[in-house]
Amino acid sequence: MNRFDRITTILVQLQAKRVVRGPDLAAQFGVSLRTVYRDLRTLEEAGVPLYGEAGVGYSLAEGYRLPPVMFTREEATALLTAEKLAARLTDAHTAQLGQTAMDKLRAVLRRSDRDYLESLSPHIHILRSRAPQLPLSGHPDVHQRLLGAIAAARVVRLHYRDGSGAATERDTEPIGIYLGLHWHVVAYCRLRHEFRDFRLDRIIQLQVLDEAFAPRTETLQHYWQAEAARRPQETAVVRFDAEAARQVQDAKYYYGWAHEEATPEGDVIMTLRLGCLRYTAAWLLPYAGQVAVLSPPALGQQLRQMAQAAHQYFCAAE
Repeated sequence: MNRFDRITTILVQLQAKRVVRGPDLAAQFGVSLRTVYRDLRTLEEAGVPLYGEAGVGYSLAEGYRLPPVMFTREEATALLTAEKLAARLTDAHTAQLGQTAMDKLRAVLRRSDRDYLESLSPHIHILRSRAPQLPLSGHPDVHQRLLGAIAAARVVRLHYRDGSGAATERDTEPIGIYLGLHWHVVAYCRLRHEFRDFRLDRIIQLQVLDEAFAPRTETLQHYWQAEAARRPQETAVVRFDAEAARQVQDAKYYYGWAHEEATPEGDVIMTLRLGCLRYTAAWLLPYAGQVAVLSPPALGQQLRQMAQAAHQYFCAAE
């Protein structure tokens, strides 16, 4: 980081926090404490009203802020929650960018609102997500690099290990990323000549090439619909209550989701392209009482058989 960027970052942190300590800044930027003191003097010479207290740190005069951007406390709290979600659900590089962005947002808040967020922060926790952190040795910023490639329509070369352990090198044209049980990128694979779904935690190496590809009209939704269409054409129509519908939002794409519509009662009627009756029934079984099979009858029968077998096994001794 050059000196200008470092001084700008120090100013943002001074605006985002009540007190900033010199040793903390030195550790953050990997510079000496003397360098930090020189940067702080530069800010003072530029007219920034700094106050220093020995053994405590530096702070800004109340009222010195960046041009005002007004947030309600509810909006600020939502951003704080998003910051914590980013720390859990993305890679380390994206989480760091999220924290930096949040510091800039804190900088424009009134001191009372900054104090409010600081007091609230320890009371918001994101427990270990079912989506793992991305263990990508040498590529901690894979999430951001893929997003950049999607935005710029750049070809991405993947050294990828599939579920069987086989590794291949593929040039791809990415169209989107999503979080299901894991983070995924959907891309046109030039090796297979079709769209493929790649798990980010199976990417061994990633290189964004200089080559651009023609912007594609396909979206993630198009990909999922095409995948559903490739399965056997028998369809199922299933009614979920509102709570169950929320719970299956990630998983539904793995079970042939085609489309859905909400009812006036708040339920969701979902159409699925069936692959395997037993596979679909096993997915629906835990939602007993929250799901009703409208068609085909065979799916309802499969569910009844599985429920009866489970009852017989687990409750026969009672």
